[in-house]
Amino acid sequence: MKQVRVRFAPSPTGPLHIGGVRTALYNYLFSKKHNGKFILRIEDTDTNRFVPGAEAYIIESFNWLGIQFDEGVSFGGNYGPYRQSERKEIYKLYVKELLDKQLAYIAFDTPEELDTKRAEISNFQYDASTRMQMCNALTLSANEVAQRIANGDNYVVRIKIEPNQDIIVHDTIRGEVKINSSVLDDKVLYKSADELPTYHLANIVDDHLMEITHVIRGEEWLPSAPLHVLLYRYFGWEDTMPQFAHLPLLLKPDGNGKLSKRDGDRLGFPVFPLQWTDPKTGDTSAGYRENGYFPEAVVNFLALLGWNNGTEQELFSLDDLVHEFSLDRVSKSGAKFDYEKGKWFNHTYLIHKTDTELASLFMPIVQAKGHAITEAKLTHIVGLLKERAHFVADLWEQAAFFFEAPTQYDDKAVQKRWKETTASMLAELAVFIQSLPNIDDSTHTEETVKQWVETKGYGLGNVMNPLRLALVGELKGPHIFDITAILGKEETIKRIQKAIDTLG
Repeated sequence: MKQVRVRFAPSPTGPLHIGGVRTALYNYLFSKKHNGKFILRIEDTDTNRFVPGAEAYIIESFNWLGIQFDEGVSFGGNYGPYRQSERKEIYKLYVKELLDKQLAYIAFDTPEELDTKRAEISNFQYDASTRMQMCNALTLSANEVAQRIANGDNYVVRIKIEPNQDIIVHDTIRGEVKINSSVLDDKVLYKSADELPTYHLANIVDDHLMEITHVIRGEEWLPSAPLHVLLYRYFGWEDTMPQFAHLPLLLKPDGNGKLSKRDGDRLGFPVFPLQWTDPKTGDTSAGYRENGYFPEAVVNFLALLGWNNGTEQELFSLDDLVHEFSLDRVSKSGAKFDYEKGKWFNHTYLIHKTDTELASLFMPIVQAKGHAITEAKLTHIVGLLKERAHFVADLWEQAAFFFEAPTQYDDKAVQKRWKETTASMLAELAVFIQSLPNIDDSTHTEETVKQWVETKGYGLGNVMNPLRLALVGELKGPHIFDITAILGKEETIKRIQKAIDTLG
């Protein structure tokens, strides 16, 4: 059986959209499931849209996500070059073959001439019904064509599509798709101006020469599939045509339509894996990495946008996904991009990390705030707070009071919990805590203080709530005696006294 070979073929025209990441992920999972090869090909034939830095950004994105290529740009392999701009001479051979077979033709129409024709003919399409009205090798003599080429006139090569032929695309996800050739136009395959092919020709030639067995790509490419099938037929490669699978679109979280960067800007979530700064405008767009997402959470989240394994299971490691993945379980309909679910995945992966690992991730944030702390103590703090955080950065908001005594107190909490007798009760509590040998053992301290409160008859809520307010500044945080154990006796008493002095 022929080895499975799939490719991800982005264009370096800007940052990698999260929909492209999902396409690459599905290609990766499919290849690994079938012990195949996963190839990175850079499709950079559109020189007008090329953006410096985009290729490196693409590679860095997948390195961060842990999605590894087997061959391709920057990875090597036996089917290179893998960057289309380096394959010019290869494409010219296949352009010539189509011209020699009279399955394509040279056209000299200028943009202005095409615009004029569009104005003349409603819904103009360059095809069998209009090509004989245009300036091309079908309407000019061979001598005229040769002379214009010799003069250096720019031209394109268009595929010649005969009308009224049924073209069938066999799609793993969508089944059999039948298109009549009359709805297709004579697409441009090659441009003399830059001596580069368009996507349609380069894509087919590369897939054939690189022995691609399955083309797994976004639904937006489905309209071009009949043309690609036709090109395979024109070249006589039908026996090696890859199996197509067109993935459902990622849809807006609200309303209709495809997910866009504008949706992310509007609703406050990233649509790119990494932060991107536009080299022309300097505008910066958010990235999942810089926003604090774990790569494994992003992968898990994306995998379930359009695929499931038929169960209620939601948490999958990358190895789990490889084992479970099947194109048969990919949906035909678009998947709503539930960014809140993405945050849930990150929260879930965060709480499954060890306290030690989280503490090492949190330590640079604490140090950047100007605080020193032992790894052991920070590990203890993280363990108390991680259930409340979606991202590592959230831990600072939850943990700041451990490092910085409150400078103000929540008004609503003060009005509700700070009574006329509170100050005197807390003053007595401070004296009692001072008398204890230490308060390092939270369980023992809790038992001791509760006994004292009971003996005094003050009522637990009348003491514990104001105590939390004094230590934290508001009524939040973990167990109160875990807080006192970490703060220590001296800092606990100091904060109680400050609250008494401030609130009266």
